[in-house]
Amino acid sequence: MAERTLALPDRLRRVTDDTLGRHLLAGLVGAVVVVLLLSFLGGFRVSQLASFSYLAIAAAGLTVLTGLNGQLSLGHGAFMAIGAYTTAVLQRTELGLPLVVVLVAAVLVAGAVGVVVGLAAARLHGPYIAGATLALAIAVPGLAIFWRDLLGGEQGLTVPLPDVPAWFADAVFFLTATDPSSSRYVAYLAGLALVAVLVLLANVARSRTGRRWQAVRDDEVAAQLAGIDLGRARVLAFVVSAACAGLAGGFMAFVVRLTAPSGFTLTLSLTLLTAIVLGGLGSLTGALIGAGLLTFLPQVVTSVGGDVGLSDVQSAELAPLVYGLVMVLVILLAPGGLVGTIRLKRAERAARRAAAAGATASTGAPTSADERTRAASGTGATTGPEDPQHDAPPSTERKRSS
Repeated sequence: MAERTLALPDRLRRVTDDTLGRHLLAGLVGAVVVVLLLSFLGGFRVSQLASFSYLAIAAAGLTVLTGLNGQLSLGHGAFMAIGAYTTAVLQRTELGLPLVVVLVAAVLVAGAVGVVVGLAAARLHGPYIAGATLALAIAVPGLAIFWRDLLGGEQGLTVPLPDVPAWFADAVFFLTATDPSSSRYVAYLAGLALVAVLVLLANVARSRTGRRWQAVRDDEVAAQLAGIDLGRARVLAFVVSAACAGLAGGFMAFVVRLTAPSGFTLTLSLTLLTAIVLGGLGSLTGALIGAGLLTFLPQVVTSVGGDVGLSDVQSAELAPLVYGLVMVLVILLAPGGLVGTIRLKRAERAARRAAAAGATASTGAPTSADERTRAASGTGATTGPEDPQHDAPPSTERKRSS
C-alpha cells in the first residue's frame, strides 16, 4: 500500500515534467473549469464568456504570428470576417450541416486565404507586412457589399442558432438539472475550442516548428545560415494564425447572430493587436489576459459609472477612457506586457540569487548561522593543520625568535 502511495506522486511528477503531459493536464483542468462555469452562470455571463472565448482564440493565433514569428499583422479582423461569412452562408443553407462541420469549413477557408496572403507576405518585411495586412482589413468587408446577393450587403446575414444535440442536452441535464439553450451550447463549444486551441498552440510553440519561428523572429540571417527556410516558416505561421482567426469568426457569427461589414472594421484588428500587446507578445497567457480585459473591463467600468451616479451615456463613454488609461499605464510601467514584465522580474530575481550564491561560494563565506556566529565571536577559530606556526617544531620557533 505504501509503495502504491509513493508511486502516485512519482507518476504525477513524470507527467508534469513532460511538456505534452503538462499541457494536456492543464487543458483537462481548463475544460473542467469551462464546464463548471457555463453550467451555473446566468445567460448574460454565458454570453460574455462566449465573447471572451472567440476573442481569445483570435488573440492566441495573432500571438503565434506576431509574438513568435515576428510578423506584424493589422488585418486579422479580415480573417475573422472570412470565417464568419463562411459560417453564415453554410448555416443558412438547407443542408442541415452539424455545427462542428460548419466550423471546420470556416477554419479551412480562412486557412486557404492565409496561404495566399502568407505567400505574398513572406516577401515583405517590417512595416510593409503591416501595410499589406492593413489593406486586407479594409478590402475584405467591402466584398460583402460587392456580392450583395450572396453576402447580404451592408445589412449582413442573420445567423440561425444550431439545434442542441440530444446527447449534449442529456449530459447538461444530468449535471445541472436544466435544459440547455442553443446559445449555451455554442458557449460550451467556444470554451472547449479555446482550451483545445491553447493546448495545440502551446505544444507547437515548444516543438521544432515553434523554435524555427522564434529563430526567424530573432535573427533572419542566423536562421537562414542554420538551414531554416524563411519563406516556409513565415507562410506556416500565417496559415496557423489565419485558421485560428477563422475559427474565432465562426463562433463570433453564432454569438452575435449577425454577420455584417460593420462588425469587421479596422477597429477589430487593432483591438486584437492591443490585446496581445497588453498581455505580452509571444505569450498565450498574455493573449488570455488581453482578451479578458477587452471583454470584461468595459462592463465593469460601465457598472461602476452607474453606481456613482453617472447616466447610461456617460457610463458608456467612460469605458473607452479607462481602457485607454490602462493601456497607457501598461506601456509605461510594463513595456513587455503584463506577462512579459512578470517573467522579466522573475528572471532578474533568479539572476541576483545566482550571483549571490556564486559570490558566497567563491569567497568561502560561512553559510550556516552557527558558523557565522563562531566566526564573528572568534571562539570557534582553531589553528588548522595548514597553519605554518602549527606545523613548525620548537627548534624552528627558537631560530626564528633569535
